[in-house]
Amino acid sequence: MKLVLFLEEESAKALLEKLLPRILPTDVTMQFVVFEGKSDLEKGLPKRLRGWRDAGRECRFVVLRDRDGGDCRRVKQKLEDLCRQAGREGVLIRIACRELESWYLGDLKAVESALAARGVTARQKTRKFRDPDALGNPFQELTRLAPGYQKIAGSRAMGGVMDPEHNCSISFNAFIRGIRRLLPSGTGNPTTRDEMREA
Repeated sequence: MKLVLFLEEESAKALLEKLLPRILPTDVTMQFVVFEGKSDLEKGLPKRLRGWRDAGRECRFVVLRDRDGGDCRRVKQKLEDLCRQAGREGVLIRIACRELESWYLGDLKAVESALAARGVTARQKTRKFRDPDALGNPFQELTRLAPGYQKIAGSRAMGGVMDPEHNCSISFNAFIRGIRRLLPSGTGNPTTRDEMREA
C-alpha cells in the first residue's frame, strides 16, 4: 500500500517524512506531492488527483493544509469538493489548526528536545498551551520559546521526536487517527469535537 500525501508546503513534508515512518507498517510506502502554498494546492489538486496513475499498488490519498485564518468546515468542504470534481472519493482531508506550529506546541517535550528550548516542557500544563489549536499565532509563540526555529529544519527535527500518542493538539490527533484508519487494520471514527476542530 502507498500513502500519497498532497501538502501545502515543504515544511509539512519535512515533518511527515520523519514522523510517519515511526507509526506506519514497514510495507506502507509514502509519496509526497508538495505545492507552493494554499492557492497552488487548491488550483493543482484536481488535476493531480485526476491524472494519478500507479499501476499495481493500492493508493490512499491524503490532503493536508493549514487553516490559518479560515473556517475549518469551509476549508475542508472546499477541498472535499475539489477531490470529488477529480473523481476521487475517500480522500483523507486534514486541516492543521491553525498551522503546523500548533502541532509542535502540543508537544512541548519534543520542542525542548528538538529545538533546544530549555525548560519549556513544564509549560504544557499551563492554560495557554493546553489547547494549542486555539492560539492566534502559533509560529510566533514557537519562536518565542525556541528563537532559533526555522520552518523546514525545525519541522524535520520535530518529526523525529514528536510523540504521536501524547499531543495536546486536537487537529494533530485527528490527523494521526485518520492516517491509521487508512491502513488495512485501521478502525474507528473521529469524534464530533474532532470534526468541529478539523478532524
